[in-house]
Amino acid sequence: MAHYVDGYVLPVPLANLDAYRKMATEAGQIWMEHGALRYFEGVADDVKPGKVTSFPQAVQLRDDETVIFSWIVYESREHRDAVNAKVMDDPRIKAMMDTKDLPFDGMRMFWGGFAGLVEF
Repeated sequence: MAHYVDGYVLPVPLANLDAYRKMATEAGQIWMEHGALRYFEGVADDVKPGKVTSFPQAVQLRDDETVIFSWIVYESREHRDAVNAKVMDDPRIKAMMDTKDLPFDGMRMFWGGFAGLVEF
C-alpha cells in the first residue's frame, strides 16, 4: 500500500533556526500524537540556485536564510484529513500559529498533498 504525504518548503532566517527547530519539534510531536506515521524536517545542506527553478528560487531565499524541506506521512488521504483536522483543532497548534512572531515567513511557504506513486 502506498502512503499519502504532505510536503512543504519554507525559508527560515538563520538567526531563527533554533526557534524554528523548537517549534517544529513541538509541532511534530503533536502530529504524531494525533496519528501521523512519520514527521520529518530537513534543513538545506546541498541546495543550490538553478537556472530555471530550485528550492532557493521557489521561496525567494535571501542571503541570511536557509530552506526547510518537510514532509509528514499518513496511511491515506482520508487518514491525513482526519489527523490534520485533529491537529488544527489542537490548542497547542492554535497557540503556535496565532503568534505574530513566527520564526519564518509564511507568505513564501508552499505545500501540498501527494498520493504515493512508488514506495520501497
